[in-house]
Amino acid sequence: MKILKSVLLSVLFISIAASLNAQDDLNTKYAQMGLNSITTAVPFMTISPDARSGSMGDVGVSTSPDANSMHWNPAKYAFLNKTAGVSLNYIPWMRSLGITDINLFNVAGYYKINDKSAVAATLTYFSLGEITFRDYEGRDLGPAKPNEFAIDATYSRKFSEKISGAVAGRFIYSDLTNGLSNSSGTKAGTSVAADIAIYYVEPLTIAQMDAEFALGVNISNIGSKMSYEVTKQHKEFIPTNLRIGPSLKLNIDDYNSIFLAVEISKLLVPTPPIEDDEGNILYGKDSNVSLLMGMIQSFYDAPGYTQLDNGEYAKIGVFREELQEINISVGAEYWYNNLLAVRLGYLYENPRKGDRQYITVGAGVKYNVFALDLSYLISLKQRSPLENTLRFSLTLDFDASAR
Repeated sequence: MKILKSVLLSVLFISIAASLNAQDDLNTKYAQMGLNSITTAVPFMTISPDARSGSMGDVGVSTSPDANSMHWNPAKYAFLNKTAGVSLNYIPWMRSLGITDINLFNVAGYYKINDKSAVAATLTYFSLGEITFRDYEGRDLGPAKPNEFAIDATYSRKFSEKISGAVAGRFIYSDLTNGLSNSSGTKAGTSVAADIAIYYVEPLTIAQMDAEFALGVNISNIGSKMSYEVTKQHKEFIPTNLRIGPSLKLNIDDYNSIFLAVEISKLLVPTPPIEDDEGNILYGKDSNVSLLMGMIQSFYDAPGYTQLDNGEYAKIGVFREELQEINISVGAEYWYNNLLAVRLGYLYENPRKGDRQYITVGAGVKYNVFALDLSYLISLKQRSPLENTLRFSLTLDFDASAR
């Protein structure tokens, strides 16, 4: 419990520090300049695939276990009290931009081997619609349908009645050219990755109400760099990501329960340095490093400076910029009689690191072995491509009991 309290206090400290950082004068002053976001290959791997977490501000590392736990924390599968289940998820992507043929599909399934262990697998497919390629002289090379997908599997096991762990393996495929640009030496990119996750639960009594505290930690997509070149001279990091956060469920009475969660996440990928016109690094560190070095370096390699409109550089501070790279999510869920759920969430990303800020709402119904969930995203930034994003999830749990 001492270790648990230390971890929880650390999470709360980082969350508060990052939240305060989000409101400081420097952040406001430089919100529209000096953008230094971290980019990776296959960003679709960071999209929340299911409507339940998608309606709670993209929290999921310590939420109660369900069929969609793979994306958030595969260690949760060991705590499922059902024999098997499957979930189908669908997201029509970027509809606010008038695009109608970009979609994300996800299917997840699990099976409980026994009371202490479980296996699960998922398939995520991202269709980028139809694109017309042209050569350097503007000649039509024909249409193409870029697509990406990931297949993964996990084994989750309880170490005790309160803690579980899991490892997951993943194959990622990204075909952005369909072979139409072979003259420029491009090809489909592939990568192999792994997840390491821990999940902890503690039954409590608060104000004479049964409660459950949970804490989750997941490092996902620890994998090889990806290249789209035949020569493989240029390689990009995939989105290795750290998630950590606590949650609390309160059973108010036999018919009503409330769930609250806070989560922080950070890409374990090097921050691009600030360079001069000749490519010399002025601030920050070289981002062309190995996978392991990139994960370690991601905690201290922020340049700590931002460029102003007049070309000069203003100091932000390395520690302050590292805090800017932490995303904060909060979510709440209310259940009535384990039949009807209402959800609300919020996600904050620093303006210099991507500027995603949105509120999410959603609802869910559960009857017998079926559960249907829906989420809706309300962007707090004008002209956001994520605005009005909908998510749909259909889940079937066999030998199911209430969540």
